[in-house]
Amino acid sequence: MTTSTASSSLDLGIGGMTCASCVARVERALRKVPGVHDATVNLATESARITYDGAGSDVEALARRAVRNAGYEPRVLAAQEAEADLSPWAGFAPVALGLLLSAPLVLPMVGDLFGRHWMLPAWAQFLLATPVQFILGARFYKAGWHAAKALTGNMDLLVALGTSAGYGLSLWLWATAHPGHTPHLYFEASAVVITLVLLGKWLEARAKRQTTAAIRALHALRPEVAHLLGQGGEVDVPIAEVMAGDRIVVRPGERIPVDGTVLEGRTQVDESMLTGEPLPVTREEGALLTGGAINGDGRIVMQVTAVGSETVLARIIRLVEDAQAAKAPIQRLVDKVSAVFVPTVLGIALVTLAGWLWAGAGVEQALIHAVAVLVIACPCALGLATPAAIMAGTGVAARHGILIKDAEALETAHRVDTVAFDKTGTLTVGRPRLTAFHVEPGAEDAALLAAVAGVQSGSEHPLARAVLAAAQERGLAVPAPEGVRAVPGRGTEGEVAGRSYLVGSLRWMQELGVDLGALADQAAALQAQGATVSAVAQRAENGLAACALMGFGDEPKPGAREALAALRAKGVRCVMISGDNRGAAEAMARRLGLDPEAGEVMAEVLPGDKAAAVAALKGEGQVVAMVGDGVNDAPALAAADVGMAMGNGTDVAMHAAGVTLMRGDPALVAAALDISHRTVAKIRQNLFWAFAYNVAGIPLAALGYLSPVVAGAAMALSSVSVMTNALLLKRWRG
Repeated sequence: MTTSTASSSLDLGIGGMTCASCVARVERALRKVPGVHDATVNLATESARITYDGAGSDVEALARRAVRNAGYEPRVLAAQEAEADLSPWAGFAPVALGLLLSAPLVLPMVGDLFGRHWMLPAWAQFLLATPVQFILGARFYKAGWHAAKALTGNMDLLVALGTSAGYGLSLWLWATAHPGHTPHLYFEASAVVITLVLLGKWLEARAKRQTTAAIRALHALRPEVAHLLGQGGEVDVPIAEVMAGDRIVVRPGERIPVDGTVLEGRTQVDESMLTGEPLPVTREEGALLTGGAINGDGRIVMQVTAVGSETVLARIIRLVEDAQAAKAPIQRLVDKVSAVFVPTVLGIALVTLAGWLWAGAGVEQALIHAVAVLVIACPCALGLATPAAIMAGTGVAARHGILIKDAEALETAHRVDTVAFDKTGTLTVGRPRLTAFHVEPGAEDAALLAAVAGVQSGSEHPLARAVLAAAQERGLAVPAPEGVRAVPGRGTEGEVAGRSYLVGSLRWMQELGVDLGALADQAAALQAQGATVSAVAQRAENGLAACALMGFGDEPKPGAREALAALRAKGVRCVMISGDNRGAAEAMARRLGLDPEAGEVMAEVLPGDKAAAVAALKGEGQVVAMVGDGVNDAPALAAADVGMAMGNGTDVAMHAAGVTLMRGDPALVAAALDISHRTVAKIRQNLFWAFAYNVAGIPLAALGYLSPVVAGAAMALSSVSVMTNALLLKRWRG
């Protein structure tokens, strides 16, 4: 069991559930517990998510008791996680025993096809069928009895009633047969149905272990031991003892144990399991490290910044678990159907029995047809259809760096027809670059750029960093400045090689009375293009003289244009929302392949007005996804039908949106929408087949076209086919 005091919720494992009716029953029982606000039960994970009043100290104990009183077994989730690591053949022993005992009963049926009569004596059939009926089938009697006491129904009740009717009919026919005559008995039908149901449940359990592989893979990223660096050197300590502020050594090839920053060393880090990025990324002193990533070939010393539940990996695991535990809106239809399904089936079975008797058939024939109705109608597949697809979809998304926070976002995303992108940091790199450097006629631009970079070298301002980066890209030697003085909100002044320079905004130059001269026209042109413009002035004997002009602009992210083109090719409208002036916004939009004339640019939008811009798009009748950095754009992300946060999965980025893109790659937007399309398609396919089996099978069984054995096989096949269909999502490739 895991608890979260912030959200006042707990997760509880539940054993013994077999179908959608079980889910509904457990939910009703949990919602009656004092202090519980809501309870959501997931058949595929065999768990419940319970939200309750934070003051309720006895909620866990009461919830466990409610589950047990409902006829199911409360479990610790950690134990279920351990079960998930079992051998693929775990739990097959009862199935093998059932197959072994049922095979001799089925053999005469096979022999009849070849004109052979291998019918076993009645006593032999009785001895083979009885252990299957009452030992291997005990679970159905137990769970069915609990359902009957609660005046509800489930799969177990249908199996118990159906097989008991077949077994009892065989005993009656055997007891009333004429001496020396062996009547046709139905022991084989009851035994084979129980065996097939057990086989189906075993195959389901095996498939469930595969659907939870994403969570187990994330848990496996946590190393057990860290190399703590103390006064006496390195000491190996359990990961639970590591605290924020500790210094830890990470050796080449090891997993980074917790979140932190690089203190010493340089290395390449493989973060593919966290972000989906296949290529290692460089990490130097001061760079952030994420727990669970694999260190490359460098030995590094890191300082711990987050441990335990506060690490990025822990938050990712919580997000994936929350998404897999949640119910999609489409599941509400299933819940409504399952609430009346079993009572309806029992009614149909009684009508079948009465109808055949009224038509003149014998009790034996009428009972067998009623048994077939009970067996084929088991609603196992209905309960698995939606959660199995959601688990597989969220799992494959997590492997590709897409974290889906809730099932509703996953289901809604497939209807998105408009994607609104924040510009800075989402479609663009988010770091200004020096895009233009104009000098006075006769001046040497390289020497002047080096001098300006020298004056700016001590500043942390983004524009100063851009100048320094431009000088380094050109291979210029940056001289050391003297007498550097920062003027807040204006610029920087300093001396290089005996000459005094002022580097700052045009506004500052205007305040100082600097005449731009021949550079004025170029400044106006750069501003018209949306660039941020700064000027360089030099002190001379006759005052200040402008000597250079600098234009700064952001750059599109690599692949952003292609990502937008891919979305438009799928019929999705793309809109860029920016706070820049219209000229700058439209210039960047054209570089990205967007068409301002078609309304694909919303410029001069203040951060606080982005939510209103999203609401305006929704007001046009469009289903809108908003993509932003998850911090400044939090209101807009919340206002959209689906919010997608770009970033490294920390803080607001992981909570403001329904989907978090672990890499800042716009291509992940199309991938997230595609996964949503495929997941919803799987849900619909699963629900179609789950309903189709019953809609087609029940009338066929009632009309006598299906024997109980065939009905049992069809029922087991329906559950297995639903799980297998959902698992096909794991083959998705971006």
